Amino acid sequence: MNEETTINPGVSGLDEEHGAEPVLEWTVAAEDAKTRLDKFITDKVNDPSVSRTQVQEWIASGAALVGGRPAKANYKLSEGDLLQVAVPEPQAAEIVPEDIPLDIVYEDGDVIVINKPRGMVVHPAPGHSSGTVVNALMFHCKDLSGINGMLRPGIVHRIDKDTSGLLMAAKNDLAHLSLAAQLKDHSVTRKYIALVHENMHHDIGTIDAPIGRDDKDRKMFTVTTKGSKHAVTHFNVIERLGDYTLLELQLETGRTHQIRVHLKYIGHPLAGDPVYGRAKTVALAGQALHAAVLGFTHPRTGERLQFEAPIPDDMQHVLHSLRNR
Repeated sequence: MNEETTINPGVSGLDEEHGAEPVLEWTVAAEDAKTRLDKFITDKVNDPSVSRTQVQEWIASGAALVGGRPAKANYKLSEGDLLQVAVPEPQAAEIVPEDIPLDIVYEDGDVIVINKPRGMVVHPAPGHSSGTVVNALMFHCKDLSGINGMLRPGIVHRIDKDTSGLLMAAKNDLAHLSLAAQLKDHSVTRKYIALVHENMHHDIGTIDAPIGRDDKDRKMFTVTTKGSKHAVTHFNVIERLGDYTLLELQLETGRTHQIRVHLKYIGHPLAGDPVYGRAKTVALAGQALHAAVLGFTHPRTGERLQFEAPIPDDMQHVLHSLRNR
């Protein structure tokens, strides 16, 4: 959700214990005056899984109130309008456990860390109802946290489908709350290995640029000051390979597509990135990005744990070919 969004469970008069839906609330600023209601909500929710069509369905059902009254999707907002949206609970869907092999790096009664292969989706979504990390975890674990709901049991954070590397999941709510808090306060160590276009002139640096949804294509994100979130990525050069550079990246924040957007912004897009990259690319099924290091404090013991996953073979082959040109 957008950082400026206020979330008030139970605004409708019911408390959480009795099943109130979470209510999102905004006061319309001057710059958003005359914006259509459906576009405003879609932009503010800022979630790729929520389409404008879905928001229009919310509005048609009476879930969106302007000044306490239902409004139509094409209603043009005015400065000072108070907007409240009771977000409908997602429809329950049956997630089938699947016997999919997992590369388990660490596991105990609270946490599991896996090395996700490139091409594997983390949790079920439209178009990906099976073959996901969640399907595999449900078969393997039997005991995942329920905080993120039926579609995302145990999932604390995500990495993109075509990014490989380390991912942690929680086996109970205590672990989930602890890991989520560590992500929020930026105490989780997350380092990535990335191959980018062009020769990076600086050995080390920091990209501090806010990220929000792209107005031209809401499935994409971009560096913008409009409806954006603070985002910081640190980088250092590992190796220069002619017109490519191998980087180590460390996330300070964890926005959707953060690394991909930041690298495009500074003119060094990820090699192989089908969305934010270039037509000239490398022989790789997806972006050359690998989550190589993951460190966190164990939610029960307090011990600091850190794990590393080697660069996968497909990315190693690309690096080998570049070194031997």
